[in-house]
Amino acid sequence: MWGIIISIVLAIIIGVIGNALAGDNMPGGIIGAAIAGFIGAWLGALVFGNFGPVIGGFAIIPAILGTAIFVFLLGLVSGLLRRSA
Repeated sequence: MWGIIISIVLAIIIGVIGNALAGDNMPGGIIGAAIAGFIGAWLGALVFGNFGPVIGGFAIIPAILGTAIFVFLLGLVSGLLRRSA
């Protein structure tokens, strides 16, 4: 039970940090930060590998970098969709 709670809290923290690095383009508040944190952790591990400190199953540095990349790409796609609509 505590593992799930720690994972969710870390995903939110990673999502907020990644959002701040990418320029606040993420919609959805805390839920969006958690989703971006989970997707960014997966993307970061896939692209950068698992290095640095690991807390709650997340390699922190790749997770933050992956989240920043994900939020940046999300901002680009949402900006393009707003212009075309």
